[in-house]
Amino acid sequence: MLDTRTERAGTAGPTGGREAPRTARDATAAVNDVLARHLDVRLREAHDVDDVFAREVARRVAAFVQRGGKRFRTAFLWCGWRAVGGEGDPATLLRIGAALELLQGCALMHDDVMDGSPTRRGAPAVHADFARMHRAGKMIGAPEAYSTAAAVLAGDLALAWADDLLTDTALGSRHGRLLHDEWQAMRCEMVAGQYLDMRAQAAGSSAVDDAVRIATLKSALYTVERPLAMGASLAGADARTVEALRSAGRCAGLAFQLRDDLLGTFGDPAVTGKPADEDLRGRKLTYLLAVAVGLASASDDTEAVVALRPDGVARSDSEVARMRAAVERTGARAVVEAEIADLCALSLRHFEASGADPYACHEFASLVEKAAVDVPDRNTPPNSGTTSDRTTAPADTEETA
Repeated sequence: MLDTRTERAGTAGPTGGREAPRTARDATAAVNDVLARHLDVRLREAHDVDDVFAREVARRVAAFVQRGGKRFRTAFLWCGWRAVGGEGDPATLLRIGAALELLQGCALMHDDVMDGSPTRRGAPAVHADFARMHRAGKMIGAPEAYSTAAAVLAGDLALAWADDLLTDTALGSRHGRLLHDEWQAMRCEMVAGQYLDMRAQAAGSSAVDDAVRIATLKSALYTVERPLAMGASLAGADARTVEALRSAGRCAGLAFQLRDDLLGTFGDPAVTGKPADEDLRGRKLTYLLAVAVGLASASDDTEAVVALRPDGVARSDSEVARMRAAVERTGARAVVEAEIADLCALSLRHFEASGADPYACHEFASLVEKAAVDVPDRNTPPNSGTTSDRTTAPADTEETA
């Protein structure tokens, strides 16, 4: 059974009239078309419910999901599918990719509310745009409270659309049970990671184990491991192959998050499209911070220990600068860079162990390089063809989150 709503939006026939994507890039380009058609249907349905809701909420969700982003989840979904031969209906693959991108939209909208991030993908975050609308319309009450509630509802709508699309797609696939099991686990992991991230910040944790657990749940599983497994399941992979791909995805996903941590501390906002210093200002528990705290303590660097310790208040610009200098001085940056390199190498070995052919291995390696190794510069503007959700290189995780 196909998703008839997607069919009405222009996806015709069992394969949608489209050849199977030959590369990860082809898959991400094709999923943008699927998203556009699917969201057009959803917007018409929203207008049938209520014009104000459609104009102020549904249209913001659709615009946000279609604005920027590297579609890494779709690319890794394709890699998992291609690793085992790319058998099956390519239209199903693309609909799953579209569902993943809608889920990512939910995660980012909620993440920006929790972090108080004013921008995303080089433009105002959804909650910031709702606050602007509130002020421009001279509405009653606090713009902040209104915008927070509205952005949560917008994220909920993106999640509902994602669930509907994935469920309709799974029902039409002979591998639907496996796909839906992966999807269910991924949603729970995403929420768990987000909560643990928030809790660690509130508790003032500096534990490396906590940081790794959060990065695994909030990024590695959600960004790479689950999409790889879903793609492989769609192509009818056996358990051994899926397990190798899971290992590849977990290592790559952790590498992505560690790169994102480095960019969040040392990146240029003119390139990333996000304000600098948010992680440091709120003292979010990242692997980078946890390593820095451990190194500072081990070397008796009292100044760094003081600069990096939790104090429960947002840091001033000068305090953030001291934190950044302390992280650099401890050598944590170099440690994290080395860990990224090790994780990327291990990820590629696991992917090869899945039995994937050389071309699939090459595509996967290119994605890992682009997301976890390449460091953007000022010549690559936000939301160009080489951007991700949160930064121009990887891990649109908070992506998750």
